[in-house]
Amino acid sequence: MPNERRVSRRAVLTGAGVTGSAVVVGGVGVWEGVLPGRPWLQEVLGLNGEDGDVPDVETGPVESGAFESAARLGETTRWHLLLPPGAAGPEGLPLVVALHGLGMQVDTFLPGGLGVAEWLAAVVDDGTPPFAVVAPEGGDDYWHPRPDGRDPGAMVVDELLPLMAERGLRATSSDRIGLLGWSMGGYGALRLGGLLGPDRVAAVCAASPALWTDPDAASRDGFEDAEEYETFSVFGRQAQLDGVLVRLECGTGDPFYRAVEDYADGFPGDLDPAPQVELEPGGHDRGYWRRLMPGQLRLLGDVVSRS
Repeated sequence: MPNERRVSRRAVLTGAGVTGSAVVVGGVGVWEGVLPGRPWLQEVLGLNGEDGDVPDVETGPVESGAFESAARLGETTRWHLLLPPGAAGPEGLPLVVALHGLGMQVDTFLPGGLGVAEWLAAVVDDGTPPFAVVAPEGGDDYWHPRPDGRDPGAMVVDELLPLMAERGLRATSSDRIGLLGWSMGGYGALRLGGLLGPDRVAAVCAASPALWTDPDAASRDGFEDAEEYETFSVFGRQAQLDGVLVRLECGTGDPFYRAVEDYADGFPGDLDPAPQVELEPGGHDRGYWRRLMPGQLRLLGDVVSRS
């Protein structure tokens, strides 16, 4: 073939050496966060760590319901209440509210889903004081007021919590709850934790919160424009979490990693209790979130049981 090029063995070996060097340099660049496409490259290089598992345990009772939410303009809002093993009912249990991520269905919280029900059972069986987790349906509105009047954050505070209090859970205006969220829900947990403050919230665990340092880059699913993002941003409002135990976690292979790092750097040095910030290998996925879950649920259970 007239256009065929013959490649010498020396050239192949040289090329292999260059490729190997590129992988080494690429790995360093991934850790330093200076390479474009870092989340993809970190995954390809296998730098995200092991996925978490879901324990093989018998889960506790699950109660489910729905209500027409005025805060969500009359939309039917489903919820699942996860109880610890052996609970005869919700009466007297402290409460953690779990906020789902964008596109995550509320049924993800049922046994066989993300692993919340299983890890709740496991940590309580292992000695964490019993508590309940309620997961409401919030749509794709990023847990804050939207221009059309929908406000899933208000749904949580003004409708879901009173409903849980009616069921006997420790969710009245004089009780302190926990907040847990992933991605969009991680942002929502930080935002609601700051708005409610230490009188209503004992602890916040935010996993891979969806944050942007550039308002123009924020998701149009939950923010119509940069002005809306800046209005409801959690940046510059970290001091609102004084008195709330905050656990902030994000994988270094997560697209939100640098923004989360910047957010963590904005915590005032005199917050009491001091925030717990963990930035370690991991992606923006369920494998990483399952790895975090036992530690998050132990912390939340310990704190809300004392509040």
